[in-house]
Amino acid sequence: MTDRNEMLQAAFDAVPEGVALIGTEGEVALWNQAAQGITGYAAIEMLSRPLPRGLEAILLEESADVVEGSARREICRELVRIRHKLGHEVPVIARFLVLRDGLGERIGAAALFHPTESLDALPHGESHDEAGTDEAREEFEERLQAEFDDFMRGGSPFSILWIGVDQAEELRKTHGTSACNAMLEKVRRALLQGLRPAEEMSRWGDHEFLIVAHERSVEMLASHAHTLAGLARTADFRWWGDRVSLTVSIGAAQAAGDHDETLAQLLGRAQEAMETSSRTGGNRATVRAASQAPSAPVEEVTCLPS
Repeated sequence: MTDRNEMLQAAFDAVPEGVALIGTEGEVALWNQAAQGITGYAAIEMLSRPLPRGLEAILLEESADVVEGSARREICRELVRIRHKLGHEVPVIARFLVLRDGLGERIGAAALFHPTESLDALPHGESHDEAGTDEAREEFEERLQAEFDDFMRGGSPFSILWIGVDQAEELRKTHGTSACNAMLEKVRRALLQGLRPAEEMSRWGDHEFLIVAHERSVEMLASHAHTLAGLARTADFRWWGDRVSLTVSIGAAQAAGDHDETLAQLLGRAQEAMETSSRTGGNRATVRAASQAPSAPVEEVTCLPS
């Protein structure tokens, strides 16, 4: 019969983020394979010992333990720098959770961390005003990466819908930022009406949105993209009495499990498809699906407006 500790270790080794469980005396109780890859320290070097100097930053102790003695579980999150075993610095996004029993007594802590490069490499839409958007986008990127990793392990189908609003740049120039933001909010609400229960959407640039979809075929993805484009056209937007017709350019890309493709590459395909829709007049969706043969050209399906 499989030992419970072996099952626990195997479960944490399947997690793409570094995971460290820390005991009440500061000793490492669990150290997964991702943590080894990020820091260079193997589990055999870490277990039952305190964290080596240079890794303490993942604990975020000062901010995380503000509710000592409470049953509440507080999660803290921060960009920190740790030192690899070979001596170089590694910037990571760290999350820290104080673990407590049913009576509220502290029984340990958990730290999860991943290198920031994995997020920085993802393509984004053009953005001139980052104020207040970094944290929300970063959280969405983490969920995006987690769902993509789940797909690569055999999980739900995974697709990206990259949506650009055709009139946004012109409206920003002629009517200002307030008008443009109001229009984008109108488009966002219209698109939300067409989302499936498991889908998520986020701003991905000044005039762009990103949707994580789980359609099972290219045809279903194309149909879904066409529906979303139609919803955007029906949004009634007026600014100082003037009605502005709204349309979107959509680029969709479906991940293929038998391809050695990263999330950044998948996003790149979706972005290229969106730009194709925009160049051909907007108000349409273009789907780019990876071919079964890696050397074959990418299949492209363009959905014309109704």
